[in-house]
Amino acid sequence: MSVAIDRLGPEDTALVAGRIAEAFTALEVTHWLVPDASKREAVLAGNFEILVEHAMRHGLVDATADRCAVAVWFPSVGEPAPPPTDYDARLAAACGEWTDRFQHLDELFAANHPHPDHHHLAFLATQPGRQGQGLGTALLAHHHGWLDENGMPGYLEASSARSRDLYARHGYRAGEPFRVPDGTPFWPMWREPVGR
Repeated sequence: MSVAIDRLGPEDTALVAGRIAEAFTALEVTHWLVPDASKREAVLAGNFEILVEHAMRHGLVDATADRCAVAVWFPSVGEPAPPPTDYDARLAAACGEWTDRFQHLDELFAANHPHPDHHHLAFLATQPGRQGQGLGTALLAHHHGWLDENGMPGYLEASSARSRDLYARHGYRAGEPFRVPDGTPFWPMWREPVGR
């Protein structure tokens, strides 16, 4: 089955952030980030909107043609991109009483991020009702084609054993997990370009 992939622009920021929040609400780590289940998806969407908006300027945002699955990549090559504008104030506005938890997670990500040039898959999300239908795989294959052609590694943080195993099937190797304070793990994963 061939899946059409589109590159998205700034007008799609809210849609992409909402799609990621909808898919990630069930992840174990989001229960630690936002303990109040009634507010979880809205808080996550607000946080993701900051990061997706940043990716629209400094990264690559792809989606399936039906917008049921999205991928957000940040090239980490040469000089790092500046942080999102007014990040601390916007994070506090989006995350409220749980801002310190999101800051802690940012610090963990930064401490475990590799230094060699690579493209960082910040988010890969598929609408819950469409998961397991190959949409995420199509998005990975689309960008991996470019990475392989250009000899560029890929990096990501897998937030569940299920996603870790999915990414392993696509050539990523898991490192030692790092954990948020409640013990929930993230696996840093690295993929060397194929054919090099």
